[in-house]
Amino acid sequence: MKNIIILISIFLINASGCKSKKADTLPDCVQEIIEGVSSDEYSRQPIKVYQYTYNDEKVFYITYKCCDIPSSLYNENCDEICSPDGGITGKGDGKCADFFDTRSDEKLIWEDKSK
Repeated sequence: MKNIIILISIFLINASGCKSKKADTLPDCVQEIIEGVSSDEYSRQPIKVYQYTYNDEKVFYITYKCCDIPSSLYNENCDEICSPDGGITGKGDGKCADFFDTRSDEKLIWEDKSK
């Protein structure tokens, strides 16, 4: 009986470990931005988070509620690459002017449906 309990425990520990190593988990910075929606009414609250391939890497494009707020583009290491659009000109910071023309593999990750 004791051996069966040990085997079941080992199985459960291994099974739970597999779940935490899911291939499509979000980078911490993206998860924190999504979770921040309900905690701060006046901050840069995202309205949508997309995943794309850009310059041969997985990136996360975060849009905000108004055109004057620059969007954010992060890589998997939580480095902010650029702001593809938004701001006073509507064209972002100009650091990735080719983003909209060269991005691929669009996947909607999250959307704020409360507003």
